[in-house]
Amino acid sequence: MKSFKNYLLIPIVFITLLMAACQNSATIDESQLNKDSDIINNEEEFINTLEKHLQAVSNKDLLTLKSTMSPNGNMQLILPSTEIINSVDSFMSFHAEWFKDTIWTFETKILNTEVGDKLGFGVSEVIYREPERDGKPYFNRMIVSYDLMKTDSKWYIVKDHASSIEKSTDKK
Repeated sequence: MKSFKNYLLIPIVFITLLMAACQNSATIDESQLNKDSDIINNEEEFINTLEKHLQAVSNKDLLTLKSTMSPNGNMQLILPSTEIINSVDSFMSFHAEWFKDTIWTFETKILNTEVGDKLGFGVSEVIYREPERDGKPYFNRMIVSYDLMKTDSKWYIVKDHASSIEKSTDKK
């Protein structure tokens, strides 16, 4: 009789362990789903901030532009043939002066992004146009990279680095 009880005990233990493993597996899958959802939300918030920033420049909207900037004041603007601008205040002053000229347009397209938990970058193509410069239409096709930092659960622009690829004034 004793050995019969042992035979019954083995399947009971096996079924119990199997049920516990299945329940654990469901918990792991649920936590993985939550983690995947957080990653997707993080990337969406990053892209929304970058798009908001690009649109603010296109619209010459200083108030919206300022809302995308780091509340800590840290910022670097790197442009061809100029010294680095090293603060949000200096960045905003530069743009306030630039936005006074209303004839230019600024077309943007995000090419790629890489988003971490607290830091990320985006690369965009920008086409800057003026209807006339020195008697001719002018354009400057650039690649602009943006670094964003997450502060208090929000993404902010902390670096803007532009490189000219092709200008209408380039010698052919």
